[in-house]
Parts: sequence; C-alpha cells; structure tokens
Amino acid sequence: MTAAISLLNLVPQEKQSAILVGVLVLLDKMLAIHRLDQLYTEHKLTGMGKEEFARTLLGALNINIEGGDELQQNIPHHGPLVIASNHPFGGIEGVILAYVIGQIRPDIKVLANQGLQIFQELKDYFIFTNPLSERDPRNGPSLRESLRHVKHGGALLIFPAGRVSYYQSQKKRISEHQWNRIVANLVTRTQAHYLAVFVSGQNSPLFYRLGRIYYRLRMLMLPRELLNKRDSNINISASSCIPAKAFRPNTSDIEQTALQRVQSYVQDPLWRHTWPSSSTLLLQPLIPKVPSAEIKTELANLAAEQKLLSYRNLDVYYAYYEQIPQTVREIARLRELVFREHDEGSGNALDTDDFDKTYTHLFIVERDEGNIIGAYRMGQSDRLLKMGKQDPFYLSAMFQFSAQFVNRQAPCLEMGRSFLIPAYQNSFQGLLLLWRGIGRFVCQFPQYRTLYGTVSLSKLYDPRSVSLIQHALVEPTPNAKAHTPFDFPVSAEIADFARQYPLANHLTSLLAGIESDGKDIPILLKHYQKLSAKFHCLGIDSHFNHTPGLLLSVELAQVPEKLGKLYLGEGWQTYKAYSRNDGMQ
Repeated sequence: MTAAISLLNLVPQEKQSAILVGVLVLLDKMLAIHRLDQLYTEHKLTGMGKEEFARTLLGALNINIEGGDELQQNIPHHGPLVIASNHPFGGIEGVILAYVIGQIRPDIKVLANQGLQIFQELKDYFIFTNPLSERDPRNGPSLRESLRHVKHGGALLIFPAGRVSYYQSQKKRISEHQWNRIVANLVTRTQAHYLAVFVSGQNSPLFYRLGRIYYRLRMLMLPRELLNKRDSNINISASSCIPAKAFRPNTSDIEQTALQRVQSYVQDPLWRHTWPSSSTLLLQPLIPKVPSAEIKTELANLAAEQKLLSYRNLDVYYAYYEQIPQTVREIARLRELVFREHDEGSGNALDTDDFDKTYTHLFIVERDEGNIIGAYRMGQSDRLLKMGKQDPFYLSAMFQFSAQFVNRQAPCLEMGRSFLIPAYQNSFQGLLLLWRGIGRFVCQFPQYRTLYGTVSLSKLYDPRSVSLIQHALVEPTPNAKAHTPFDFPVSAEIADFARQYPLANHLTSLLAGIESDGKDIPILLKHYQKLSAKFHCLGIDSHFNHTPGLLLSVELAQVPEKLGKLYLGEGWQTYKAYSRNDGMQ
C-alpha cells in the first residue's frame, strides 16, 4: 500500500527504480516522514480539502494559535495584498498562516518551497518555487503567476527568506536569511497593500547544532521539527496594513526588501511594550472661555510692533503676561483642551505654571471673533537670566544642560507649549503663521540666533514608534542629558538595518506598520527636520503627564534659504548678515 505522505510521491512512478524506492523508504523513516504518514492514517487526512486538512492537522498536533484574531483584523477583505513572514520553523507556519488568512481571504496563495508538494491536500494553496536555486527554470513561471495573482486583486503569502531561520555565528543569534527582492518588487509593481507578519518560536537545539555542521541537514530535519510542534502555543504578530505609498519613492528593491524584513521583526512580541501605568488623572472641567471682548481690549493696548503680521482674518502677536493676563488665561485653557486629546493634559482646569508669567507668548487670533487658534511659549534666555531666578528655564527641570549648551552660550529662544486648536490641526496654515510669527519676532530681535525646545511625542504613539524616532534622529551630545531618559533600545535586527541604511528615511513606513490609526511622525517634528534641526536626546517630562520629549536646537541663520525667506520674509538677508557683537553693544 502506497503511503499517503512519502518522498516517493515527489518522484514520478516511471522513474522509480527498486534501489531508489528502497533509499526513499529508508529516508522516510530516518527523517520521521513515516510518522507524518501515520498521522495521516490516524486522522484520515487523505483527500481532504485544503481548509479542512489544515484545521484537522493543527488539531491533531494540538497546536494553539495565538494572535490569529489580530492578524485577521488587519487583513483587508479585498484588493491586492502581499503578506510576508519570517520562517522560524520551516513548515508548520505556512499551514497556520494559510489557514488563518484564508478565513478572511479565500483567494490566498502561498509562494512555497516545492518540497511541500508532499502535502497533496494543500496544493491549492501553493504556487511552488525553488528558493535554493535562483536559476531554476521553474521559478520564472511561478513568479509570473504570483505577479498575475496579485495584479488581479489576490492575496499572496511569501516567506521571502526562502529557507528556515538558523543560528548565525556572526550575529550570535537565530535569524533569517536575507529576503528575496520579490517582496519589494511585487508591492511596487502592483501597488498592493503590504502586511508584515512575525511568527514567534524556534526549532529544537539539535536542529541548530546540525545546521552549523552542514546547512542541508536543516532541510532534512524539517519533518521531525514539524512533529515536535505538537502541543505547542504558536504566536502570530502582525503589522498594521501598510499602503504601497507609505514606502519611500525611488528606493531600490534591495533596500526596500531589507526594510520589509525589519517590519516583520518589529512585530516580535519581545519588542512590544506598553507605557508604564500612571495614576488616572481626574479631569477637572475646563474653565469657561475668556470673553472675546476682554482679549480684544488687551490686544488693542499693545504696541504696534507687537502685531507681527496679518493674514486674511488672522493676526499674529507677541506679548508678555503683564500685558495680556486674560489672553494668557485663554491660551492656557486651550492648551489643556488640545493636550488632553493627545493624552498629555494635566487634568487641571487649565494648563498653566509660573513660567507663563516670565515667558513671552506668541499667538494667533481670529481678528473679528477674538478667538485664539494657536500659540507658542518662548523663553528669551537673556531676559530670563536678568530676572535673577535660580533656574529660570522650564526645560532645566527635564534636562541637565552644560555651560556650553545654547541657553548659556548666547541669547536664544526656548520654544515650548505649542498648540493649534483642532479646527486648524489638519491645515498647514496655522503652523505656517506661527512660524512666520517667529520669523518676524527674530527680525525685530536679531540677537536670537538659536531656537531650542522639545517636540512632545504623545503616549498615543506605541513605545516602539518613539524608540524608532529616537534611534533615527538623536545624535547624543555631552552638553545635554535627560533627567529621566527614555530607556527603550531598538531590537538587534533594527540596529543591524540602521547600520546599513538611513533609518530616518523610513520612519513613515515603519510607523505605518505599528500605528493602527496610520499616524506618521508629528507634523511639528517634520517641520523641525526641514529646518535642519539637531536632535540631542529624548527624555520624559514628569511635569507634563510623563510625556516623552525630543530635545532639539535650530541655528536660524543656517536654515535652508527657501525656508528662511518663507518665514523671515524681506528681513531674511538682513538677519543672516547680523553681527551678534554689534547687536549687543
């Protein structure tokens, strides 16, 4: 009686000699393939449909799948889709993923090793290829079929490493082979959505020991390793669904494939953490809105030069607390309103502290209505130091600055507490006016050559996202240290990628795979990047609901010419030519 599952099934009957049959039967026993055949017989797997077979096989092995629900939730129900996964076991993960994905996408196809042809019942899942030989003539048709399937709106699962994970002596850890460029090629050519999957787990120690002796022994051990997964919990972690447009244009297939490989490792549960629990804030009701008439009265009493610019119905001013106490009160109310949306609020009726009384306020007002739509709080370092306070700078509570840092070196502006009301957050207009206001301010006071401050990274971001931003942008300096550092290093695989490719170029696509709501890096952070900001360190602001903040500085005279002209207008060239010494005489 012919075995249901055997190496003999891979050889056409007309080519089976007595000697070959004997060798293959012996190999069946040595490689534990005969035990798979026994499993077939015991559970009557022969002839089953692919879904029933997968379900029954997983049940027979008593494998419990964890994380399948998350994966299914992230799968679009229709349209071209490429799914790529690591390959830790060499077999059973393909069955698991095809089964789980197939419940949402019945059209799923798996680009698979031709060795899986021994599972005849699963053949409808597979498009067979030979990952061990790029020159195998059978690979061309299989790749064309894969491309055709995705182009026609199908879902395709790939294990781009082609081979099972193995112990890499150079890395001193179990890791993947380099991924095949087909994954990037397919996404680019079909504009398919991309889903990165990470399957947790390892094979037996014997598997890795034998593989270090001779790599082909790993292949021979796979049937035994499949059976070793009996009574296992296997965890699946999936990225958010990433649109093709999230990948940086004009990136080579090699670099994008390396990125997509890392996007799989980003999902490793060992690198998934939550923010430390903090005491639940009791949110007090916000104070009533300050009447617009009171704000208009205060603004009318300001000196003419304190109106920095106007645009349509919007005016930009700067002023001091003693000039506009009610306006500052309204600014503090709106700050709390906006900050609460980002889990950064104090919980108090308004966001205020003693620095509101000593810092300079730059803000935008709707002229007719008298409504505040956005603001910055600026610390003029020379003015603050003259007040004689022990430490007049807000950020000194968050960072330890050396004497060489900007606030001690020369007059500069400490920027903070920026916000735009919700109606203006999705428009560049509000941010543009704030920055034009800063430009007009420094044209009036050209001794300020440096801006420094923090960009808050809301705890609505996943800690992985914050860690990636930190690793990509921060260039540590001995002149500034966080009192409470953000201690969340990137994983080894990400560190390897970052040594080869600029991580900052790929933050958008990396965050797209982490943030379920599609968040990119904060718009303010993007803006500072365009201004050639330097990022010094990342710390936790214990006075701002323990929010992570990225410390940065901008040398205003060195910003790109185009942006300098945009924000400083006609005063740009004069500002660039300003002599600090002459200006301070």
